[in-house]
Amino acid sequence: MPQPVPRRPVSLSDRPQPSTTTSVPHGGAIRALLVLGTRPEAIKLAPVVREMAASARFQPLVVTTGQHREMLQQMLGMLGVGVRTDLAVMRERQLLSELTARLVDGLGSVIRAERPDLVVVQGDTTTALCGALAAFYERVPVAHVEAGLRTGVPDNPFPEELNRRLIGPVARWHFAPTPRAAAHLRAEGVAGEQVLITGNTVVDNLLWVLAEGTGKDAFRTDRRRVLVTLHRRENQGERMRSMGAALRRLADRGDVEIVLPLHRSPAVRDALLPELADCPGATVVDPLGYLDFAATLAGCDLVLTDSGGVQEEAPSLGKPVLVLRTTTERPEAVEAGAARLVGTDPGTILAEAVRLLDDQDAYRRMARVANPFGDGHAAGRIVARLAADLSGPGTPAGIHGSGVSADLSGPAGRGAADPAGHGAFVPGPGAAPGDGRPLDDSAATPAPVRDERSGPYDPRP
Repeated sequence: MPQPVPRRPVSLSDRPQPSTTTSVPHGGAIRALLVLGTRPEAIKLAPVVREMAASARFQPLVVTTGQHREMLQQMLGMLGVGVRTDLAVMRERQLLSELTARLVDGLGSVIRAERPDLVVVQGDTTTALCGALAAFYERVPVAHVEAGLRTGVPDNPFPEELNRRLIGPVARWHFAPTPRAAAHLRAEGVAGEQVLITGNTVVDNLLWVLAEGTGKDAFRTDRRRVLVTLHRRENQGERMRSMGAALRRLADRGDVEIVLPLHRSPAVRDALLPELADCPGATVVDPLGYLDFAATLAGCDLVLTDSGGVQEEAPSLGKPVLVLRTTTERPEAVEAGAARLVGTDPGTILAEAVRLLDDQDAYRRMARVANPFGDGHAAGRIVARLAADLSGPGTPAGIHGSGVSADLSGPAGRGAADPAGHGAFVPGPGAAPGDGRPLDDSAATPAPVRDERSGPYDPRP
């Protein structure tokens, strides 16, 4: 009887690496389809949309899926982002598998109708994953904004950790917010020329919103203010009820005002409202519009959150952060000293909050840390890189050509897009701002800097 031919394990580094240099065959403006479905995606892609809209080289086309429908529409209006197509795929109590099927089908139809030159997705939502998959199936290259974040635990956060890992193999461009994120991508086999360290676009948007000055901080008080945001699936249930009890005890000090913009999820409301709805030291409100949230964040003293985006925004304004999670894909703030990962135990949460409120030296040490997440020019770097790669002469692969190969059984080693074996462009120990040095300094030359915003972000103060 014939024996099956043994096959060796396949790793991400085995896949042929697509070229990032791709000409737009029809000439004219580059048609970029930006896919978003949640409030955080709107916040983080708005700077990219604005940057593209200001350039004659791009035609940005925004498609929304409506994952966070009410909050999303409010957000897009505030940020001046026009929507080309709204899929409206959400159904009451639908399963993630059902949502995924609807999204891939709906986004595939939009891509076929619009025929974009690239698809841009952000972060780790189900919308982002399905946007990347639909683009791959239609042989359209994918740009992944906020690429390379990892906790190392596939189901924490759920489903975001697996979502972002699955986007990686089909993305053509990986816009990493930090050197650590870029290093994760390189370790997974992504060619260096496909990665650009940009900083995080959330900083761009936060600074833009505060400069506009139209948000309102309606919670001014003589007491110190603690801004709290909670919503993650892994924290819901009894764990979140215990957190609510800890917040109640903190508010009962009498010198603290808890400000809690309450997520619309019934699971979140059922867990937190019994403890805080009638608490004199807590102000529980419906979700704030982003302009008002930014103003409230700027006016608070301390932040307690399980949100990823807030972990990035608060250090930009010098606000100490206690992260109410057991893992974080944004360890840069923890390592820099701007945030502390305190877990979900109510006693620990209360003790850490009290320590920062009572120990001014500890508070100042956290408040004065340089922001590790960006300088406000991430979107400019992203758009400059895409313009350079898509406007110039190059290998026409992926727009109407070969795309990303689905055959992972080829020879290991250097991919076609990585002939020199260069690593991801990460600022090295001696690098000046804008100097893109590969992860493997023995292999290499700096990345070309195309304009003052296109070089890699250097997070060092």
